[in-house]
Amino acid sequence: MSRLPLPEVHELDPFLQELHNGANEDDWATQHVARAFSTQPRLLEEYLAFYYPWHSEKGVITPRMKELVRLHIATLNGCRTCAAARLAPDTVAETEALGALENNSDGLATLSEQERIALDFAERMALDHHSITDEDVRRWRDAFGDEGFVELSMMTTQYIGFGRVLAMLQLETVACPI
Repeated sequence: MSRLPLPEVHELDPFLQELHNGANEDDWATQHVARAFSTQPRLLEEYLAFYYPWHSEKGVITPRMKELVRLHIATLNGCRTCAAARLAPDTVAETEALGALENNSDGLATLSEQERIALDFAERMALDHHSITDEDVRRWRDAFGDEGFVELSMMTTQYIGFGRVLAMLQLETVACPI
């Protein structure tokens, strides 16, 4: 049950109504998110206007790598809805998605060294960011360049944060193991 009031759909701002009504019938998480943001519709609209282009088309980090990181974070956050979503199905095979989700060696076998490094970065940020050393940062900067490292850092942290907000508000299937 949501920790925020969920107004009726007809009471929602047009953007939130469209988001709610555009979700699949069984996608109650998206429907609840649309309703939960009723007091701040522009906040969600502008966040999604940032999120989708940067996840799928902008930047120097490939959409494939960002999708692998997103899926890995979904597992680490315990977010089933995020884990079930495929935002870049043309770039990440289902076996690779399951590899990122379950740390399955068969699914990870096709990943590049750089993609493996990105998953390592994501895991460290999600689970133990205080243990990150100067040497770690140098390795990640070497792997992605400064531009790519900053982008990967930003995308990874927003995957972590937004997933945890949804879990904390109980708009997700399960609570995030923070």
